[in-house]
Amino acid sequence: MKRFYEKIVSRPKLIMALFIAAAAVCALLSKLVSVNYDINDYLPPDSPSTVSIDVMGEEFDGGIPNVRVMVKDVTLPQALEYKQKLLQITGVTDVTWLDDSIDITAPLETADQKTVEGYYKDGAALYSVTLEEEHILDGVDNIRKIFKDTDDDRYALSGSAVSTAVATENTIDEVSRIVVLSVAFVFIVLIVTTRSWLEPVVILLGLGVAILINKGTNIIFGEISFVSNAAGAILQLAVSLDYSVFLLHRFEESRLTISDPKEAMTDALCASTGSILSSGLTTVIGFAALCLMRFKIGPDLGLVLAKGVAISIICVFVMMPDFILCVYKLLDKTRHRSFMPTFRRTSKILSKVMIPAACIQAVLLIPCFLASNANSYYYGASHIFGSNTRLGADTELIESVFGKSDTYVLLVPKGDNEMQLELSDELKKIPQVTDIISYVDTVGAEIPEEYLDEQTRSKLISDNYSRMVISLDAEAEGEQTFALVENIRKTAQSFYDKYYLAGNGVSSYDLMDTVTADMVKVNLIAVGAVFVVLLLTMRSLTLPFILVLSIETAIWLNLTVPYFSGQIIFYIAYLIISSVQLGATVDYAILLTDRYLENRKSCGKMQAITASVSSCLVSILTSGSVLTVVGFLLGKFSTHGLLAQLGILLGRGTLFSLMLVIFALPGLLYVFDGLISKTTLHSDFLKKDSALSDKQTEVRTSLNMEVK
Repeated sequence: MKRFYEKIVSRPKLIMALFIAAAAVCALLSKLVSVNYDINDYLPPDSPSTVSIDVMGEEFDGGIPNVRVMVKDVTLPQALEYKQKLLQITGVTDVTWLDDSIDITAPLETADQKTVEGYYKDGAALYSVTLEEEHILDGVDNIRKIFKDTDDDRYALSGSAVSTAVATENTIDEVSRIVVLSVAFVFIVLIVTTRSWLEPVVILLGLGVAILINKGTNIIFGEISFVSNAAGAILQLAVSLDYSVFLLHRFEESRLTISDPKEAMTDALCASTGSILSSGLTTVIGFAALCLMRFKIGPDLGLVLAKGVAISIICVFVMMPDFILCVYKLLDKTRHRSFMPTFRRTSKILSKVMIPAACIQAVLLIPCFLASNANSYYYGASHIFGSNTRLGADTELIESVFGKSDTYVLLVPKGDNEMQLELSDELKKIPQVTDIISYVDTVGAEIPEEYLDEQTRSKLISDNYSRMVISLDAEAEGEQTFALVENIRKTAQSFYDKYYLAGNGVSSYDLMDTVTADMVKVNLIAVGAVFVVLLLTMRSLTLPFILVLSIETAIWLNLTVPYFSGQIIFYIAYLIISSVQLGATVDYAILLTDRYLENRKSCGKMQAITASVSSCLVSILTSGSVLTVVGFLLGKFSTHGLLAQLGILLGRGTLFSLMLVIFALPGLLYVFDGLISKTTLHSDFLKKDSALSDKQTEVRTSLNMEVK
């Protein structure tokens, strides 16, 4: 490695030019990366609802209704006028209302009231609109324009297309605001924790190059999810920050004994390679574990984050040495006194509480594990926006008049009208079914299809299938909804071997079925992979257990909070945070343990603990505080429920990881010191033969800390 680093530091101008050019090109390419805001698009391609949607797209022009529009205080003629206006919007392929189910020229009192009240109730009309995916943004905007002269409380929009449109419009602005605030906070933290006014600028510029390259190279994926787009740059900033800080600090230490800057940088690179690589690899692997999820948002986020951290590591080892060598004289000129304490007294206090803290961790271990796995979850996108947003308020307004409702589409083989009529009758026996629009219900089983006009025919039958639009009094997800989906599938299966069912509730069911199957696999492989990396880098049989268990306890503590507070969490956020918190915060444990192993060669175990805490606390608090604040900023400013919850979990989880690494991990290292010595290759721990040697090592440690 030394030869490689010598070549790196010998060509500073060339390397800097290459990275700046790459960042500029990638900044332009990042504008070409499209972002997908629809969670259902990330279902596995072989899931039943995905297959059903594909078949429906091939057989029929109109898809699944994805917008619900309610207008209050309208007469029947006015309601029909609004329906025609909706049909004229570009991208709207179908609008379903009461006139599609019954003859509204006859008195409504004579019709089935369950059907009538599904579309028209208390002077309010409810339409089910099908909007093409490529016209979602302008389509939702044009729907709102129809009601521009109407009071806001007289109309309401909801549905998956509206959710996608709102997420697209809001997230871009929110992410920009979060990034600005995050960078400002990072700058302040670096000013406080570093010893040069210019050092924060150098670190942030280096990170900026890595982030731009990562965003631009996302072009290889063609499209990324809104989760990756919103969290990718922020998480890359937070988890990669300490790599540049480690290198800078090592460079400063090397310059104390090596006068030539290039030689000092080479020495610093060699000294920091182990800790940076082990930290980076565990982070990359933690993120890469998400690629094993069948739910495709996992691989999407995992690849973006793993690639981002890998690019950050490359930048730290290849670009940052030359960047630092170009500006080190300016760094020297802009030195200021340290704003941080030495933490010597703090480390001594911690040494007194570390054993009780380790005991508390041991006591909490099993209860927190059990509680973290007993949470209640949202699987789909039905609760993405709360009542504090316009979409959430609109959804509540519609439900206050018409109740919970959803629309499923069922395709069955065409031809046997009598069987279709029997199926329709059986489906209508299900309590949640309020109406069915199909060939046999709307036209009649006895009417030949040749008698139908092309517009009516194309909505109800294709060359191969008959289409049944089922209106339901049901939520988009939940135990009752999942039981309903199973009931409808079972009913359809009793008549046909081959059928296709799709809808919001069906997609939520398949999401639940998919992501719960991912849980054990993703978590076990993430933990196992990190364990193997620690095993190879630390060459110890004991330390990987201690480190992984400490961070896993922090993860379980984090997920215990929503269980005891009665909060329902998004299962996707639960899956993501389990891998992200492990990959992002195990670095703190690695840093402290590496210092302990280094100090233990010249100190007794208590002195090694205090020295390690003193030397690492600033770095750990710097990185940890950034990740914590970035998480809470995402939680505070994002109106997207999934992103907000992911941010809160990240911020709170980082705090728990910090607490256990700072307070409990030293106690575990102290208690298992003998076992660590025996199970770690070339540990070379100092053997203390007398009280005098113990005192000598304490004095030596104090002197070393004074020099630093």
